[in-house]
Amino acid sequence: MASVSLAPAATLRVDFAATRALSVSLVAPLSDADASAQSMPDASPVKWHLAHTTWFLETFVLAEMPGYRVFDDRFGYLFNSYYESVGARHSRVARGLITRPSLEDVLAYRYHVDGALDRHWHALGAEHLALITLGVNHEQQHQELLLTDILDLFAANPIEPAMFPPTRLESVAVGNGWTRHDGGIVRVGHDGDGFAFDCEGPAHEVLVRPFALADRLVTNADWAAFIADDGYRKAALWLSDGWAWVNREAIAAPLRWQHGNDGWTSFTLSGRRSVDPAAPVTHISFYEADAFASWAGARLPTEAEWEVAAQAHDAGSGNQLDRAGPVAPTGTASLFGDCWQWTASAFLPYPGFRPVGGAVGEYNGKFMNGQMVLKGASCATPRGSSRASVRNFFYPAQRWQFTGLRLAREL
Repeated sequence: MASVSLAPAATLRVDFAATRALSVSLVAPLSDADASAQSMPDASPVKWHLAHTTWFLETFVLAEMPGYRVFDDRFGYLFNSYYESVGARHSRVARGLITRPSLEDVLAYRYHVDGALDRHWHALGAEHLALITLGVNHEQQHQELLLTDILDLFAANPIEPAMFPPTRLESVAVGNGWTRHDGGIVRVGHDGDGFAFDCEGPAHEVLVRPFALADRLVTNADWAAFIADDGYRKAALWLSDGWAWVNREAIAAPLRWQHGNDGWTSFTLSGRRSVDPAAPVTHISFYEADAFASWAGARLPTEAEWEVAAQAHDAGSGNQLDRAGPVAPTGTASLFGDCWQWTASAFLPYPGFRPVGGAVGEYNGKFMNGQMVLKGASCATPRGSSRASVRNFFYPAQRWQFTGLRLAREL
């Protein structure tokens, strides 16, 4: 965790309450069975997300408070994620076997912890407030994971249930322009007020050569053209590991796309829908993004290039979880919102990076191996999680998140 200037306690209290309430509202359409199942090892049950974010607050903030009564001492084993220094934990791949506690029990757990924090708020010191700030941002990350995990679960159900009614937000066609950036010695990383995760810093200078960044995200229409041109069958377009993955997994389209008499459809949180040609393509892997860029005669941007382009843009704009908005009419559109954008950069520590002490130091640093950086935000990202310096990261073959791409090229 890194934070230059924390919000006042009163503001944090409002943000905390709003974040906790949003998580509960997101699961309102779900049954206990929906909230308990797990579609694959990379995903987690909805109620696990609700309980884990609560365990985080109970463990790192409330546990040392005088008079606090732990809700259930078995929950530490069930809902610890990867904090080795905190103790043993239930296997991630078996989280779907936790049929009890029920969703109702987990909601009662949340109520218990929220109430205890409210009663102790007056006694919280700066360190506690910093941990609660981390807890709020941590929960916002899990709000997005909650939605992508339930989407993957519902997609595995033969009846393909819908979680939400169809959205009325329509995609807006944007031109195929490019924005030139002169490059130079530029400063990247978090270097201002407010919260940031530890992996976003330290801010540092890098050399960026002149480049151009596409004014829009790659669309479904673009991707359909890639498929029609046998892009998935042309080995020359693919990295070696990507080509092996395509053949091993029989990959021929973005995740959950199907082709029928009426063209391409995709499965969404609103059920199976016709693919919108103007909408950004999503649910693609790094391997697919890189192959498409090669096919298009371009490349993926580095994270530094993307961040330079984004620094003058409003991170709260665009189509995000708590603010549905249209595509920007001019300039570089959808830098924030719609989908996370794969970059050509590996997720590695910035120069001078040092994990913070204690268990929370396990948050990001130990995952800086074998994963690629994504920038921006998606339609499921809360605005509070959007900053130019944010570094999302996933393994190259993973694609169950709202992941897409924007092209770059040399000048």
